[in-house]
Amino acid sequence: MRDWAIIAISFHLASRLAYVIGVGIALTLQDKHQRLTRNAGPHEAFRKFRRVAAWLMTTDCVSFVFLCVMTPFTLHTPIHSSALVVAGVALVVIGVWMKTWAAIRIGWEACYWHNFFFPGECPTLDPPGPYRFLKNPMYTLGYAYTYGLALIFGSLPGLIFALFDQAAILAFYHRVEKPHWESIAEAAYHGGASGD
Repeated sequence: MRDWAIIAISFHLASRLAYVIGVGIALTLQDKHQRLTRNAGPHEAFRKFRRVAAWLMTTDCVSFVFLCVMTPFTLHTPIHSSALVVAGVALVVIGVWMKTWAAIRIGWEACYWHNFFFPGECPTLDPPGPYRFLKNPMYTLGYAYTYGLALIFGSLPGLIFALFDQAAILAFYHRVEKPHWESIAEAAYHGGASGD
């Protein structure tokens, strides 16, 4: 394997782990101990967190594109390359559309885990849009774009890391986000029950 390919793979692996582990630890500390808002108010803490999270997410995305660009034509398949490109473009469109639709429905601040800092200002627990059809559209069908990019470039490492990235973000969801939402739902249920 070429040196640039190894660099690209290492860069993306480090970026993905920094994203899911770094953000996951920060949100867990905030959720359980209010660690991020302890010395600063929620507005300032969220602003700082969002800046770091946005940087990590951007770096992760750029590193994935770099990985695909640096490992082209490594996917050997009997399917003609033009068919792979068409399928790849379709997957990119589907993934970007799904992520955008989901983000619009829950609000852009929610994409940066706003409710960990302002639990009383949570969006509805049953948002409309793609959430009517999928429990987690951003992390499921929204990840179609990664597979699409890998197909466009014919990148086997791209396909492997598309699968790895999706598995990592789903693990993040089950470990960090889902328990948070379940505690919010339970608090809302008990709050509603006590008011009856």
